[in-house]
Amino acid sequence: MRLGSGAATETASLLGGGRRGEHYDAVDDDEEIDRKWEEAVIAGLIQTTWKREAQVIGKNAAPLVVTFLLQYSLTVASIFTLGHLGKKELGAVSLASMSASITGYAVYQGLATSLDTLCAQAYGSGRKKLVGLQMQKMVYFLWVISIPIMVLWFFADRILIRIVPEEEVAQLAGLYLKVVALGAPGYACFESGKRFVQAQGLFSASLYVLLICAPLNAFMNYMFVWQFGWGFIGAPIAVAITDNLMPVLLFLYVYFVDGSECWNGVTPRALRNWGPMIKLALPGLLMVEAECLAFEVLTLASSYLGTTPLAAQSVLSTISSITFQIPFPVSISGSTRVANLIGASLVNAAKTSAKVSMVGAVIVGLLNMLFLSSMRYYIPQLFTSDAEVIELVAQVLPLCAAFQLFDALAANCNGILRGIGRQEIGGYVQLFCYYAIAMPISFGTTFGLHWGLFGLWSGVALALLLVSIIEAFFLTHTNWNRSVEDAIQRNAMI
Repeated sequence: MRLGSGAATETASLLGGGRRGEHYDAVDDDEEIDRKWEEAVIAGLIQTTWKREAQVIGKNAAPLVVTFLLQYSLTVASIFTLGHLGKKELGAVSLASMSASITGYAVYQGLATSLDTLCAQAYGSGRKKLVGLQMQKMVYFLWVISIPIMVLWFFADRILIRIVPEEEVAQLAGLYLKVVALGAPGYACFESGKRFVQAQGLFSASLYVLLICAPLNAFMNYMFVWQFGWGFIGAPIAVAITDNLMPVLLFLYVYFVDGSECWNGVTPRALRNWGPMIKLALPGLLMVEAECLAFEVLTLASSYLGTTPLAAQSVLSTISSITFQIPFPVSISGSTRVANLIGASLVNAAKTSAKVSMVGAVIVGLLNMLFLSSMRYYIPQLFTSDAEVIELVAQVLPLCAAFQLFDALAANCNGILRGIGRQEIGGYVQLFCYYAIAMPISFGTTFGLHWGLFGLWSGVALALLLVSIIEAFFLTHTNWNRSVEDAIQRNAMI
């Protein structure tokens, strides 16, 4: 992009590259360089570049990838630990984890995605105290939602017995859910707090929390299940303790380290005017829930194929969820960056950032594809020692590898939609693609054509392809100036 002869560029003295005493003194500190660059972009002195946006998104995404992998390890630790107790235990913990995800964790994550828009745009507009107020509103809202969720989990065994043909698997899964219900309010608080710090650019805050909690969770799983002899129930106890510890540690980070400038104290204002938040939260819930529910349906369907396919499905679902923890954080980094720029009324910069984020998603998707394809016989051995399960997973894994690119692109498109405040588009598109297209194909090929697990995953692969194409088309034709106007109006309504 061409600039006027007197304008600042990436190599001008603004970034410390010029002579001392001209416009700015040379600055060696990276954080000071970043601050001056952002100030210059906001002031209109310079235009952002692909290189700059790639640096920002990559720098923010790196700790997020580790954060989400560690957070997902809280569930994987239970699957690893209980999977070696036997097939029924592996099937039960998979069923319980998926049930907890679809009826609880996905609900919290989906509703909290509204903060990706609200907090990030508020911070970009310079209204820092508004960031804390939006977070408080979401915490209270999620705690209200936690009441029916905890009741549902407490009586889950009675429901699962009517759905799952393996009665003992259903009872064990219900027991798991009863215990992890005790950690639901803490998980809800952590999801809100995580977005509170991310909106401020503090992407390492939740990482530091999980660097403590994830190893502790794995240690407690091992101690409770094997050393203390508690067996199956030891794993959900470890998860519940960890879920309640995470928000406490995040609060201590904000209070003693960084992020408190956006906190305005506990205020009754957080109990009022939930309308704009819920308006964004419900489409976000639909966006996340549509995909999670589809995988839950696949797990339930696999239970009708037998114990071995159910165990193999649990491994495949876990592998796909782990690989998703890489493109999803990249999408959050891009979403936060786009929302910050939209909040600052910088439309062109937001568009540039969105394009950079899309390229990053392609790279991540291709790397995931290569990894799963080359390691398909080795990865299943980490989850189980059963030869039948390992072989079945290895047969289906190439199909899972094939749609990694579309999964990454779909996640990134959803992130950009959150950044511009258009979550409803992602919700409608995913609902249509998964339930009007994917589910009929999956069930038809699995039970009609007798393709087994391969058939179950074929519909999902097609759905992800369609989601990425439709949402990318929408983003290229949307009115981004409208998003700026919406952000201004939204911030003024508080």
